[in-house]
Amino acid sequence: MNWKYFIGIDVSKLSLDICVLAGKEKVKVATIENDPKALHAFWKDMCRSCEDFSTSEILCCLEHTGIYNEHLLSFLSARKVDICLENPTHIKLCGGLLRGKNDQIDAWRIAMYAYREKESLRLWEAPRSVIRTLKHLSALRNRLINAKKMLSVPGNEIKGFDKQAAKLMISLTKNTAKQIEKDLKAVEGQMHEIIQKDSTLKRLFTITTSVGGVGPITAIAIIITTNEFKNINQAQKYACYAGIAPFEHSSGTSVRGKTRVSHKANKSVKTLLHMAALTAIRYNTDMKNYYDRKVNEGKNKMLVINAVRNKLVHRIFACVNQNRPYEKNYHYMLV
Repeated sequence: MNWKYFIGIDVSKLSLDICVLAGKEKVKVATIENDPKALHAFWKDMCRSCEDFSTSEILCCLEHTGIYNEHLLSFLSARKVDICLENPTHIKLCGGLLRGKNDQIDAWRIAMYAYREKESLRLWEAPRSVIRTLKHLSALRNRLINAKKMLSVPGNEIKGFDKQAAKLMISLTKNTAKQIEKDLKAVEGQMHEIIQKDSTLKRLFTITTSVGGVGPITAIAIIITTNEFKNINQAQKYACYAGIAPFEHSSGTSVRGKTRVSHKANKSVKTLLHMAALTAIRYNTDMKNYYDRKVNEGKNKMLVINAVRNKLVHRIFACVNQNRPYEKNYHYMLV
């Protein structure tokens, strides 16, 4: 893409710090409120001051800040502006040795990152509204599970030391625990209903859950984090995203570290894949045989479990890319 303007935006809850570059040259800096009216006024001002400020020549770059990005992403998407949504750590590491920090400097650094990396940037594709809804429901489900643990775990731990106090605590929170469980089932039911009503989601969900060991919650998490397999469509890339891809650790002749996974990952997805791998090892004959064989060969158990996680990811992506459910004894048809 031949972009002329590179816009770096530092997003916070209440404000947006904006730096506009024409190539490397700073054209405009501004701090505005994080709301649609302020965005519209800023855009109108830019169009007046720069006659060639057309959407086809603009690249906007911003960091992941969750829900605080919503106004900005909706505004830019409606105008079909190219958007790059990057991990803050990645932008920071690409900036070299940095000294000093404030919001305006951060906006300039984001804009410079977009300019320098323009040849390799991956443009953001807006998820459908149904995916955004699923994402919010999935986050709500996680909060309910955490609330349930906060109530149940202390009472069960105290049992071994003070049975009377534990009994009192469990009794006092019994109704709350029941309501949380009820709400949890309602959220999961709503998620399932959304999937069943959408033909694309239903197809992807059916394919993903056809892989032995992959349950509904893991399947939904994969569909959300890949944006329906649009943003990430390769198994190896998703394995890297989930923190299960092994990387070599060596240098010259003196450094010969073990091959290991990176901690820069989506830990919640990694946990779900770990549970899926344990289920697969327990109930899938081929996975169980693979696990037992490797352990008997002297392989570390966690290393083998990670290999199983990778196998599950590769099976999911192979089936999605071929648009078919998983079949244990699948044979390619010769054409």
